[in-house]
Amino acid sequence: MALLIDPPMWPAHGTTWSHLVSDTSIAELRRFATELGLPSRSFDIDHYDVPESRYDEVVAAGASRVSAHELTRRLIASGLRVRARDR
Repeated sequence: MALLIDPPMWPAHGTTWSHLVSDTSIAELRRFATELGLPSRSFDIDHYDVPESRYDEVVAAGASRVSAHELTRRLIASGLRVRARDR
């Protein structure tokens, strides 16, 4: 069971964003996000969007730093990935 976060590299709304996922369950992901006070509007079906300003806080709370490629690979392997065309 792991919570994973990729580097903040996705630009939008004047900042860069990371993706936070669980490779175990959406319930685990939502619990972790709730504990951190991430807003529900940042949840996007299979991940949370995390602004660069909160990246270090999320890592300090227990998320593992991984590359975007590794995050995607592990999310697909978990069976939790929702493809863009299915959103």
